[in-house]
Amino acid sequence: PSTVEVKLRYTKLGYAGNTEPRFIIPSCIAIKESAKVGDQAQRRVMKGVDDLDSFTDDEAIEKSTYATKWPIRRGIVEDRDLMERFMEQVIFKYLRAEPEDHYFLLTEPPLNTPENREYTAEIMFESFNVPGLYIAVQAVLALAASWTARQVGERTLTGTVIDSGDGVTRVIPVAEGYVIGSCIKHIPIAGRDITYFIQQLLRDREVGIPPEQSLETAKAVKESYNGSKWIKQYTGINAISKKEFSIDVGYERFLGPEIFFHPEFTNPDFTQPISEVVEEVIQNCPIDVRRSLYKNIVLSGGSTMFRDVRCRLQRDLKKTVDARLKLSEN
Repeated sequence: PSTVEVKLRYTKLGYAGNTEPRFIIPSCIAIKESAKVGDQAQRRVMKGVDDLDSFTDDEAIEKSTYATKWPIRRGIVEDRDLMERFMEQVIFKYLRAEPEDHYFLLTEPPLNTPENREYTAEIMFESFNVPGLYIAVQAVLALAASWTARQVGERTLTGTVIDSGDGVTRVIPVAEGYVIGSCIKHIPIAGRDITYFIQQLLRDREVGIPPEQSLETAKAVKESYNGSKWIKQYTGINAISKKEFSIDVGYERFLGPEIFFHPEFTNPDFTQPISEVVEEVIQNCPIDVRRSLYKNIVLSGGSTMFRDVRCRLQRDLKKTVDARLKLSEN
């Protein structure tokens, strides 16, 4: 079976049984937008040609003469035609598979609408003629994947999943493989906010960064230097002059993921730390599953990959729970 996980920023794809994705590509497609002129027959012919003239992967971002489109927004398919063309590239260009010969496992966000799920199935069955399809909730798959990432005494599908990607962070309680939808909490802080935060810190302190490359530089600092013990130096190439520029990477290396624990740094309207959100989610769940939810907390998504985030969350959550227990005893 082939496995495809389409998320807001990146898409992961590969085959069942592999320990890691075969490809990780941006969830975008570059297309050439033609003016809507001419008669209907001509536009129909041009549309057929333009459907073949599209790019994915880093090619899509680098094509300055093409329009870069993102079919997914907040986990929901926003443009169905683009989604179909994107899946076509995924299946034939990357997996190099005949869809009629492969079963497919796709992922979906929690509380996905039936209409969105129905359209995804429609694409896979009617456009690609797949013999079988299973659409699973990302949080449940994260729990199952945690069995191989660590030594576990018993394999359970009960736990709390903190899924943080580029656009949104969710705290999702799962009991026996079923998402407790009424208790899910969304946090308006994710990887993109960390990038913007680091971009602002660098902009206030460093003057040698080309303005058009400030976001790219902040993203590189976030992904490459976070958690390092010593001050580092980042060297980039000016896209216009082709000259090198260098900046010192100081406190940005640890202040980036700090906004999960002090969200007021970037969002004055949301000041609740992630540890308190996790505590609130679990306390809202039925009392008979709370112990299992505390016992099995799984971090999922690229924005949870920062160094020592797990230890920091465990420490803060323990302090929050201890404070609540002490208050209840009094």
